[in-house]
Amino acid sequence: MERNSSLWKNLIDEHPVCTTWKQEAEGAIYHLASILCVVGFMGGSGFFGLLYVFSLLGLGFLCSAVWAWVDACAADIYSWNFVLFVICFVRFVHIAYQVRSITFSREFQLLYSSLFQPLGTSLPVFRTIALSSEVVTLEKEHCYAMQGKTSIDKLSLLVSGRIRVTVDGEFLHYIFPFQFLDSPEWDSLRPTEEGIFQVTLTAETDCRYVSWRRKKLYLLFAQHRYISRLFSVLIGSDIADKLYALNDRVYTGKTYHYDIRLPNFYQMSSPKIPKSPLTEHFRNSRRYCDK
Repeated sequence: MERNSSLWKNLIDEHPVCTTWKQEAEGAIYHLASILCVVGFMGGSGFFGLLYVFSLLGLGFLCSAVWAWVDACAADIYSWNFVLFVICFVRFVHIAYQVRSITFSREFQLLYSSLFQPLGTSLPVFRTIALSSEVVTLEKEHCYAMQGKTSIDKLSLLVSGRIRVTVDGEFLHYIFPFQFLDSPEWDSLRPTEEGIFQVTLTAETDCRYVSWRRKKLYLLFAQHRYISRLFSVLIGSDIADKLYALNDRVYTGKTYHYDIRLPNFYQMSSPKIPKSPLTEHFRNSRRYCDK
């Protein structure tokens, strides 16, 4: 305790106090260095945020080193600022190399810029998502899924082309680029459940889509909670868009046509028209789930 008190006394009490202050201000280089450091500390997170921070801090420390060499003539101040400048420069080069080394094919570039980047997803996170997927080509008039036959074992996102959705040969709606092909099916099943498509998805044009295998994607969700929340937001938004699109359909005759893949919407017909077995199946399934 006595040692600490004596050290404090030497540092504070017996340290010479400034009796006279310089009347003139420091040079422009010193003030520029201070401004760069202040602005640099306002940087954000992520790769580009780090590039912003280290670039401005590096310039600030470099200006401080120049000021210490030219005006202050203090070797210790110059040495510390120059070392800090070198550290910032090395970090900037390292981060820039990491960003530069992340390259994607054209499909993934479009997918990132259109869907993931607006949500603030960083390139390393998107690379993890992309490595778990595959790009598939679907030729015109070929089926992605057939009603009552194709099992639900993947999640796919359309990148180019147009998909036609039908049930019992009746048209429901289209799926356009950057929309999920099977978001309602994915949302309707638990991870341990299995199911089959209740609609047919046919390519109107030559299409390309990104696909994730169901088990592999759930494993990715277990390892990365951020990716799990990200897909939850994307899938929920996609289902909502499909609902709004279906609500905007024109009323024809006495029948509204809703997408029967969506949990609470079925093909509703007038009382005079007998209900199809498919509709009864969905209603019974819904009642069972409610219990």
